[in-house]
Amino acid sequence: MSREAEATAASGWLMLLVELALVGFGVFLVRANVTGEVTTGKVVAAVVVGILAVVTPFGFIVVEPNGSKVLLLFGSYKGTVKRSGFQWVNPFNTKRAISLRARTLNGDKLKVNDLAGNPVEIAAIVVWRVRDTFRASFEVDDYSSYVSMQSETAVRHLASSYPYDAEEETMSLRRNVDEVSGSLQKELQERLDRAGVEVMEARLSHLAYAPEIASAMLRRQQAAAIIAARQRIVEGAVGMVEMALDRLEEYQKLELDNERKAAMVSNLLVVLCSEHAAQPVLNTGTLYQ
Repeated sequence: MSREAEATAASGWLMLLVELALVGFGVFLVRANVTGEVTTGKVVAAVVVGILAVVTPFGFIVVEPNGSKVLLLFGSYKGTVKRSGFQWVNPFNTKRAISLRARTLNGDKLKVNDLAGNPVEIAAIVVWRVRDTFRASFEVDDYSSYVSMQSETAVRHLASSYPYDAEEETMSLRRNVDEVSGSLQKELQERLDRAGVEVMEARLSHLAYAPEIASAMLRRQQAAAIIAARQRIVEGAVGMVEMALDRLEEYQKLELDNERKAAMVSNLLVVLCSEHAAQPVLNTGTLYQ
């Protein structure tokens, strides 16, 4: 058997009545042997009832909501009790409690190189719970430590698989948080299946450049943002100049030769692309003077 199996358990309250009955019957047999004629049958019955009365209480278990008891009989897995309440199982079973509640792993900050080789600090929060008690108990030594170690390994692998920041068409840790978190959850689930653990959620809780390069990378980001903005401005200005020339030619309001068009384009580009407000200059002569 390599998967969880459900174990049957009797009602604990019913077995409690049986236990009380055994105790009462045992007291009756002892008194009968003391006050009356001692026979082999009475002695054997008293011993058997006494053993049952002593052994029976070891089978009582209490299972909390979202809890479970893994049962082992002399090293053999007999199943898992998940039904909550007061119950009774074979008293010779070894009972191991495993919580099925959701747990949160708040990972430590890790210093890892991203895909571009830049050192970054990254951390993740993982919400998980035990799904298969057999695997959690017998496939790994300590499933809690296993989850912690595999989560750290998955986060390191994730950080080295994407750049910290990139252009819009390239997936990056900073821009594509939801997609990156989804990849982390998928990888974690593959790693933790062996331990019978279900990953309910995995998200990045911290992401930043390492302190030694943070200022340099900030200046780099600012420069990239300025360049991108200037490119947009130039593209927009060229489009506006083209539209102006096309409109003039369309309505035939003004006929311009190539030199006049070049001067007009130059002036419009200066006005549209300048970081400061343009200062008008009045030409009192002709265009060529």
